[in-house]
Amino acid sequence: MAQGGAPDVLADTWSPGCAAAIWQRRPQAGLLEWLEALPPESLPETRLVLRPDQVESRLEALCAPRGTTDASYGSLLAGDIGILARLFARIMKTDKVTLRLDVLHDNACRKFHLDHVPARLLCTYRGRGTEYGRSHAGEDPREIRRLPTGAVGLFRGRLWPGPEHSGIVHRSPQIAGLGETRLLLVIDPAKEDDERPS
Repeated sequence: MAQGGAPDVLADTWSPGCAAAIWQRRPQAGLLEWLEALPPESLPETRLVLRPDQVESRLEALCAPRGTTDASYGSLLAGDIGILARLFARIMKTDKVTLRLDVLHDNACRKFHLDHVPARLLCTYRGRGTEYGRSHAGEDPREIRRLPTGAVGLFRGRLWPGPEHSGIVHRSPQIAGLGETRLLLVIDPAKEDDERPS
């Protein structure tokens, strides 16, 4: 596993023995605090299949919170997601991405797992970050770590094109019944049979 303070660290997932990479970053000042203060019903939620260069413009209106007139942080969020989509597409050499923004109030994926994709980018913009760890012989990790809110993780999946299998598994944090809300960005390479092409 690789970690670093620059975005290029995510490309280390192509290095032998590196099943995941973490970009230890914090988005532009004020963005996470703004999202934390929004009512859950005002958070953006969507699923799109599109070219990376379309992401920012498609998300502009969606990320402007309902019931407010201040769109500046919404534009910041759309721009940040656009940057991550282009970065992921460059690293994974894909022309289109499947992008999800999920608003979560429960445990979602509560079991440690590998995704059925070549690789997946995860970034939590609000709430607790994704939990991950090294799995030995299919068991749950002995040491569980958590992505900081705003940090970016790129995890190899079951369909990784190289010969190595990933030893790094992940899951959603356990928030059911705690009254917490997460805003999670998920980016995968688009598959030919993905619905709703753009």
